[in-house]
Amino acid sequence: MKKVISTSNAPAAIGPYSQAIETDGYVFTSGQIPINPTTGEVEGKTIEEQTEQVMKNIGALLEASGLTFANVVKTTCFLADLNDFAAFNAVYAKYFPNEAPARSCFAVAGLPKGAKLEVETICAK
Repeated sequence: MKKVISTSNAPAAIGPYSQAIETDGYVFTSGQIPINPTTGEVEGKTIEEQTEQVMKNIGALLEASGLTFANVVKTTCFLADLNDFAAFNAVYAKYFPNEAPARSCFAVAGLPKGAKLEVETICAK
C-alpha cells in the first residue's frame, strides 16, 4: 500500500507527480530543485545558495514523512555544471554529518527553471 506525502513547506509539484511516496517502509522523494515554496521561484544564484534551498525542501518532505536526514539511505544528484561538484559537496555534507547515504551524481544538460541542481532521495523508515 502506498501513501502520498504532501506538504506546503516544500514546492508543489509542477507536473503529474507527487512530492513523495511512502511504501513498504520506504519514502521516495521526487527530485527537488531550489524552488522557494512561498514564492514558487528559484532561490539563490550560486550553487551553494541553491543547494541550501534544495536541502531545505528535502528536509520539509522528510519532516512531513516523520523522518530526518538520518533516514536517507540513497540520493541521486543532478548538477547542471560538474564544475560545481566541490561547492555542492560542501553544502550537501552539512546535512549528513554522521553517515552520508549512498549516492549517484550526474552532470545533466539542463534542469527545470534553469536550476543548477536537483536532488532526489530514498529513505528507510
